[in-house]
Amino acid sequence: MIRNVLGSVVALVGAAAAVQSPFHSWFDDRLGRDYRIQDLFNGISGVSSSVIGSILLPFLFAALVTLVGIVFRSRWVVALAGLIVIGFTVLWMVRQGQEAGSLTVDGDGQGLRWGVAQALAGGLLLLLGALLMSGRKKRAARAGYTAEPYPVPPDDRPDTWPPTQEPGPAAYTAPGPEPEADPYTGPGRHRASPADEDTAQYPVQHPDEGDQQDPDRPDRYHPPHP
Repeated sequence: MIRNVLGSVVALVGAAAAVQSPFHSWFDDRLGRDYRIQDLFNGISGVSSSVIGSILLPFLFAALVTLVGIVFRSRWVVALAGLIVIGFTVLWMVRQGQEAGSLTVDGDGQGLRWGVAQALAGGLLLLLGALLMSGRKKRAARAGYTAEPYPVPPDDRPDTWPPTQEPGPAAYTAPGPEPEADPYTGPGRHRASPADEDTAQYPVQHPDEGDQQDPDRPDRYHPPHP
């Protein structure tokens, strides 16, 4: 997010510099907006041009492309705008060099002027902004996208878990039905059964113990009444 914001700011500065450059002198005292678009392809002439039909037009188009790239967070579109600015500036330099015989920067203000440098700087800032931008991240899940099912485990490894190919829960099940849980959850659920209580309270007397009955010992067959 921060890279997109920083790259967008740098790209906007570059686009603004490119659009403003034709209003400065490009060669000698001639403004960039005085050069016609057709002069870039047919050769530089001394005929002045209107603002909309001058070299300003491709720079305005590059600025529009820059805005589209920033809105859609596309670094390639912003880079395309920078190439447009640099390409038309270099094309003008080639035509002007053919017309003047050489391209120099003289100390007396003759030759290349500040407008050309500003246009080239604007194109380089557009390319730098495209490099700083992180671009638009791809969505992990698109609308209407359904994940493919996991493949069926092989016959020799039926207990293999598909995602990690690790042994998972056993596929074997008991042949008999599973025991059902006691539905009763009221008080006394965990008490011993009446038979166990009776056996604990009145133990069975074995025959080998004799027929002697302890008077303090309760009779198993004739328990005392309360």
